[in-house]
Amino acid sequence: MAGGSKADSAAPPAATSYGENSATHADLWQLCCERLIAELPEQQFNTWIRPLPPAVVSDGGAAGGLLVSLRVPNRFKLDWIRNQYAGRIESVLSDLAGQPARLDLALASRDSQPRSAPLSAVGNQLNQPPHQAALAAGQVLHNGLRPVISQPNPAQPDAGPGSQQTVQTLGGSQQPAAPKPANLAPSASRHRINSALTFDNLVPGRANQMARTAALHVAGAPGAMYNPLFIYGGVGLGKTHLIHAVGNALLKDKPDARVLYLHAEQFISDVVKNYQRKTFDELKAKYHSLDLLLIDDVQFFAGKERTQEEFFNAFEALLAKRAHIIMTSDTYPKGLADIDERLTSRFDAGLTVAIEPPELEMRVAILIKKAEAEQTPMPEDVAFFIAKNVRANVRELEGALRKVLAYSRFSHKEINIQLAREALKDLLSIQNRQISVENIQKTVADFYKIKIADMYSKKRPASIARPRQIAMYIAKELTQKSLPEIGELFGGRDHTTVLHAVRKIGGERQKNTELNQQLHVLEQTLKG
Repeated sequence: MAGGSKADSAAPPAATSYGENSATHADLWQLCCERLIAELPEQQFNTWIRPLPPAVVSDGGAAGGLLVSLRVPNRFKLDWIRNQYAGRIESVLSDLAGQPARLDLALASRDSQPRSAPLSAVGNQLNQPPHQAALAAGQVLHNGLRPVISQPNPAQPDAGPGSQQTVQTLGGSQQPAAPKPANLAPSASRHRINSALTFDNLVPGRANQMARTAALHVAGAPGAMYNPLFIYGGVGLGKTHLIHAVGNALLKDKPDARVLYLHAEQFISDVVKNYQRKTFDELKAKYHSLDLLLIDDVQFFAGKERTQEEFFNAFEALLAKRAHIIMTSDTYPKGLADIDERLTSRFDAGLTVAIEPPELEMRVAILIKKAEAEQTPMPEDVAFFIAKNVRANVRELEGALRKVLAYSRFSHKEINIQLAREALKDLLSIQNRQISVENIQKTVADFYKIKIADMYSKKRPASIARPRQIAMYIAKELTQKSLPEIGELFGGRDHTTVLHAVRKIGGERQKNTELNQQLHVLEQTLKG
């Protein structure tokens, strides 16, 4: 049974009087889990519900009904379950019990977290090897970490004299001694995690919805699902913020977790340094014993064979111990150039998600939230004005905001559209001067490898018509030209042809991630 306490089990038979199909105190939680298995997607159930310890069911006292106490192992799971599943769980419990059931969610004390899954009978994985059955049962999901004592203490990045002895010990011993828990937590500088980049100050929207949801799953259950997590997108869209948020969330819940953030160039530098010193044991000690590796811009590994070899070894070692790896790149795995296929296939083996350029409403929300963080309210009409004129990425948006705020403070004027126009006049004039329809045609033609003359021709094969429509769409988005003016510059086409292209490409952009990514690259190139 997966249910409540001994007191519950020994309770009088009155518990069976809930209703004809109701459950006793002792089996109520197990029956609730059986119902949730049928109602929830398998991945959601396995990630959030299955690993939970058995609930304790008791009478609700003066409030009446039942009190179902559920202890959750970490803060992220607690918040996620409360927001996403608490209402449904209470509904199922009340239905099964035949009377109101109130769910009491709270953090479990660290020494009371269970070591086994609550559903020994439910969802039993038949004919599976023990290690696969344990994974399916969620036994590694409580903290997403192997027991700390079973792993060697990693050499810290840029280790100083105080860490030299640890490196030597790890390098010369096949059976590392179990470290003392008090010495396991590296300093914040060793993690290289920016504590200011959290989920709380990451503005959610359609552009980052999938990536943010996946990152929250990883933060709640590292080492389980979506491993590795590969996040790709253009510059300044929030990839780095997102992976720092995962690191901060895990360290908040598990301060002694071995977490490391680094840019790909730092890994390359470490490989070169250890290659020169012939100290690859130190490199392995540093990277192979992590619980969470966050690595930015893996496209920088291109053409560096020894670096790719060492990263492949680290990658395999971390996955074997169910540590989690999150990577970012400017393109999807199959689009990475000069990187060994062994690596790209592994990058693609977990979950690959894109962060897209923020839509208008999201850009406005970002501006308003950033302004609030600066303790300077931003009028909504000004936020819309800035958002409409700065479309490339979040980084440029923040730069534009800083200019407006500084201009307001220095001139002692209230923030309005006129002030924003004055503050950003250089940016706006540069954009208007650099981006012409002719420049757009050349850039799009080069990108899709067609002739510039094809932009004006009457040829209509898809290989030409598609880039031409994309160029028309970008011309409407990035220039002040009217539809007839754009049509004239595309070989004297009618304005209705341009309108059709603008609507078609604009509609597809909302649904087609690959097209959206291509458009983002083209827009950034033009704004260059």
